[in-house]
Amino acid sequence: MTSPSHHLSRRNLLAASAAVVVSFAAASCTPPRGSESPTPAPVSRGPRSSASDPWRPAVHLTAEKNWLNDPNGLVYHDGTYHAFYQYNPRGNSWGNMSWGHSTSKDLVQWEQQPVAMEASVDEEIFSGCIVVDTNNASGLGSAQNPPLVALYTSAYGKNGALPQGAQAQSAAYSTDGGTTWQKHRGNPVLNLEPTNNNFRDPKVTWYEPGRYWVMTTVVADAQVVKLFKSTDLLHWDFLSDFSGVGAQGGLWEVPELLQMSVEGSTARKWVMLLSINPGGIAGGSGMQYFVGEFDGTRFMAEDAAAPDAPLQESQWLDYGADYYAANSVSGAPGGKPVLLGWMGNWDYAQHVPTTPWRGAMAIPRELTLVRGEKRFELRSGVAAAAREVLERGEEKGKDLTVSSGSEDLGTDFAARTQLIDLELDLGTAREAGILLRHSPDAQDGLRISYEKDSGTLKVDRSNAGTSNFSEKFSPYHQVTVRPADGKVRLRILLDTSSVEVFAQDGQAVVTDTFFPDWDHIGASVFSMEGETAFAVRSRSL
Repeated sequence: MTSPSHHLSRRNLLAASAAVVVSFAAASCTPPRGSESPTPAPVSRGPRSSASDPWRPAVHLTAEKNWLNDPNGLVYHDGTYHAFYQYNPRGNSWGNMSWGHSTSKDLVQWEQQPVAMEASVDEEIFSGCIVVDTNNASGLGSAQNPPLVALYTSAYGKNGALPQGAQAQSAAYSTDGGTTWQKHRGNPVLNLEPTNNNFRDPKVTWYEPGRYWVMTTVVADAQVVKLFKSTDLLHWDFLSDFSGVGAQGGLWEVPELLQMSVEGSTARKWVMLLSINPGGIAGGSGMQYFVGEFDGTRFMAEDAAAPDAPLQESQWLDYGADYYAANSVSGAPGGKPVLLGWMGNWDYAQHVPTTPWRGAMAIPRELTLVRGEKRFELRSGVAAAAREVLERGEEKGKDLTVSSGSEDLGTDFAARTQLIDLELDLGTAREAGILLRHSPDAQDGLRISYEKDSGTLKVDRSNAGTSNFSEKFSPYHQVTVRPADGKVRLRILLDTSSVEVFAQDGQAVVTDTFFPDWDHIGASVFSMEGETAFAVRSRSL
């Protein structure tokens, strides 16, 4: 996870690859630190958007109040999805980093739980992960009641176990399904020598051929992913470093190593997900990925962009400004990785004009790995459990042809929140698209367009509402998308103050936040310099 200040001193790569010091502590523990401030009681679904709270999402996870950012500790356990996340229980800006906690049965309707682990003067609780220790290898539970084990980054303050400012990996566990957590007495369980101030973001996956857990972490300011292994989640041995490829323009954060099947074949590949801030494709925060092989020790990327290559040559999980720190839900059903990401950008996240809350998660997504024209590529779609909920509503449709002009879609499509499936056949038109959350005169609104000759999909939020809170709130974002049979198909999830555009069955995604006027709910389609045939389908949410 990132703090608001990105002006961190660059570490020497030799120091970044220093020897590992592992804390060989017994599997005993201490009771959780007493809360130093009140934590909110569980709320079902939480508050709804209103004229006084106009930008609160309807189908995305957010807190009832206060700041949240990176998701961590994502796990599916006993039929419930658990989302833990970076949370400030005391205010609406970054600070006092604790683990907030929400639960869901369907990835859409979330119930906020009490804070799971709260910051103290000597330790803030930065990002991490949770796994179900089914065989009680850690010894922190029992054979009859296997524990949930969390690995997280301890960011040390005054009187901490390490010098102030140091970061190392620690463990905690729960034997009551994630409701309460106890910290491991031997923390930290993984440290670097010398101690490092940017060593963070553990994520764990099981490596079956070796029968051990693999942890990915980063030395963020050196752009190095460090891999470790363990058989008990408490004692970790160094495996290797991954570095030297892809975008390098900022901190590397929240790495994850996934094994995935290649769609339509029996082949399997390994995928490394990696956030970067700044230096993303849309400016500020972003998420890149690499596809390759993992032999149990080293991850080797294939056909990866060189560090000095244009950003367009790297592979990006999302081309909008507001998708960061996504990682998968451990144990999620369905056979495909299910990701939850933060819908924010460090360029301006602390200044967005929402209150009493600030920060939301993107809709959970599932990933598919396919063979592209030049290399393996990821496709993204709404996760199956969430998709089932979003598609329950009555579908309303309209087919129309527009020639060099625009047409209002009418009251069936006038909404603050809706799931839209849009098909464009540009015909003779140069450009066509849809305007959402627009003013009565259609002068202001969120503009989603496709330009035929360049193949450019653009999401333009420059006239979509309040934007004067930050000079870095970029006006538009775009990506090249290939048409299929001369048509462009978009799935658009519009939710009050955000839009997620899935193009051509997830070939590319653009996620952006925006802050429209409460009474701007219009929807229109437009065609420029020629004729376009539109097929529009919508479900209210």
